[in-house]
Amino acid sequence: MTRTWVRELAGWVLALAVALAAAGAVASSARAELLFRDGDSLIVALLSRSLLAGDPLDLVLSSVLFLPEAAVFTALDAVLPVGVDTLLAVSAVLNLLALYGAFRVAAGSRREGRAPVAWSVVAVAVFGLLAMTETSASRDALELASLQLTTTYYSATVVAVVLSIGLVRRMRDGSVHRILLPVLLAGIAAVSTASNPLYAAWLAAPLLAILLVDASRAVVRRRSLALVVTVIVGVAVGFALRIPLSAWIANTGAGYVQPGQWPESIEYYGRLFADRLQDPLGVIALLVVVALLALGVVRTVRAADSASRLIAVASWALPVVVLIGAIALGTHAARYLQPLAFAPVLALVAHPQTLRIPARLRRQAAAVAAAAVLVAGGLSVPRLAGAAERPDADLACVTDWVDASPRIGAGQFWTVRLPKLHLKDPAQLVQVDHRLDGYAWLVNRTDFDAREVTFLLQDSQTVQWELPAAAVPDRIVECGRWTILDFASTPLPLGPAHS
Repeated sequence: MTRTWVRELAGWVLALAVALAAAGAVASSARAELLFRDGDSLIVALLSRSLLAGDPLDLVLSSVLFLPEAAVFTALDAVLPVGVDTLLAVSAVLNLLALYGAFRVAAGSRREGRAPVAWSVVAVAVFGLLAMTETSASRDALELASLQLTTTYYSATVVAVVLSIGLVRRMRDGSVHRILLPVLLAGIAAVSTASNPLYAAWLAAPLLAILLVDASRAVVRRRSLALVVTVIVGVAVGFALRIPLSAWIANTGAGYVQPGQWPESIEYYGRLFADRLQDPLGVIALLVVVALLALGVVRTVRAADSASRLIAVASWALPVVVLIGAIALGTHAARYLQPLAFAPVLALVAHPQTLRIPARLRRQAAAVAAAAVLVAGGLSVPRLAGAAERPDADLACVTDWVDASPRIGAGQFWTVRLPKLHLKDPAQLVQVDHRLDGYAWLVNRTDFDAREVTFLLQDSQTVQWELPAAAVPDRIVECGRWTILDFASTPLPLGPAHS
């Protein structure tokens, strides 16, 4: 009988191959814009640079603080002697690998007649397949699985939700770690909520509903109520931890809650859904998700124990609750619906039983599948590396010009983020609005110590500038998709910062 550690190691190796294949496919599509160049996607990398440079941290963040993401990326940045795009590619692979680890916890412990490692690999492979069907450059598309590859769109929260559900299963299974697991669950709930309140919406609310319903059965009532208390305490501690960090939170998220706009929310998500179905790959992804939801319902009905039933219920209940909640609150952001991509995959690990086929045939099939996955992963390494190292002459033109100048310039959010990240000194580009007032959003406030700028950066996303009548550039430098307006002889004053 194969030793446990060999099985587990094999699972991680196969999961790594899956992660490489999925990341390589996504990075080689138009979706690479979201991985490497999108203004929103670069906040963690910018924050990491500030941390490693020892800058005073006077951050202006959204309701999400990116605490786990920033910690991991900063560690990678400190250890790996590679460029920022390569770090983003490595992060994409690690995010999927971390999700495999969460699926492995959710699959439960190994016992006779079960193959949790194999089914966990299948789960991350199916999720990777969903990510590979997503090829648009839009951050607003209903392409949710590939968001897990970014450092910004809540990758740590996704892992934390799946991991939390897995820990609940382990406690239901009667794990020997009866003290450690509740502490770990409460700790994950606290850190995740402190970093991103969406954890409470994606996990706490649906899970508490499931556990409270389950508590109506006398057999598991005591355990269910204990889990309810554990999750509530963890989430409460998480919200409390946000209080000392409130100076960094420019938007609590309350403004995103507009229940009166639920009809517009239905129209918005309906339009995204229709757009997704225009792509044949989108139809394939939809069929996969529907099949997973159906499997979750079937395994809910046929569950032989409460632990398996809980995972099965979560696979379809989380998407339903999150979708209804997002519409009821009048939200307009596809990224809030990520449980529709990752939660249905839990159906695969709800009851990870060994396939009822002859052992010899099973081993042969597993060997062939493993070889195919390893080959796909190996072939994806140069593909992913090529996408991360692809030259960008326009960007190089801008950064070379700014790096060669001791002066400070400015640009608007969507224009300035990418060049700012790739400069030797990111503080040389200040984020402003079209009136030259500082735009304090997802940046370090220390940038606004500059009182004036002597050049402006613009591109096709730049809103028409409102400059003083006497402001005429001394020269215009063309850098492909960017243009530099040089005001060396007539510096432009910056207005007050706002978020």
